[in-house]
Amino acid sequence: MSASELTAVQSQRDGAVVTIKLANGNENLLNPDIMNQLHDAIAAADEDEAVLAIVLTAAGEKFCGGLDVAEIQNGGDPVEFATALVRLLKLMPQIGTALVAAINGDALASGFSIACACDLVVTVPEARLGTFEAGIGIWPMIAQVPPLQRLMPRHALQNIITGVPFSAEEALQFGAINRIVTADRLHRESREMALAASVAGPMLATGRKSFYRFCDLSYDDALDEALDAFTEMLKSPSTH
Repeated sequence: MSASELTAVQSQRDGAVVTIKLANGNENLLNPDIMNQLHDAIAAADEDEAVLAIVLTAAGEKFCGGLDVAEIQNGGDPVEFATALVRLLKLMPQIGTALVAAINGDALASGFSIACACDLVVTVPEARLGTFEAGIGIWPMIAQVPPLQRLMPRHALQNIITGVPFSAEEALQFGAINRIVTADRLHRESREMALAASVAGPMLATGRKSFYRFCDLSYDDALDEALDAFTEMLKSPSTH
């Protein structure tokens, strides 16, 4: 087992699973540097052929409270923050490695969007998940995008328009998460889910990317692309 520690992002490999942990000691709030570190840690794990799955989690009592608004109010460039967030959220569906979120506490605002951008999500019972921006008179313009890809529009809007996060039970009911477990089981359950999500082996990279691409297409266009992808898959040595 080897580990490398960055300023606020820790990446540790255990066998075929890499665990990437947010650990900035400040409700794991996000600034451009932290988001770029997270982006690069995910990309590096994805590029390692020996890595089958990635678990994204956090230190402390919260998973992520969203962008560091205080830093923006103290002179941080909001466009730089937004650009780094978009860069990170664009990467997550494009990698070829299974990505599981182990939510150890509240996942709010952009933290919720990061959770929604993962393939599978396991959370502790007391966690709150969702945006809160509407409740303070603004709109989660970027953070709303991943939930809209995961939830039915009416369920997504229940949170987005009110700014009231979901309880873990509501998040499970509405399809934002896959499983609720106690804190002492979070690491084990998320690792087991990550390994289960990687059983497709070498075909996972192609299949995962196609899944997210097809989600954005019309029914007919998705079927046309699926036919092309199926034909290419048959040519792969792993299918023979």
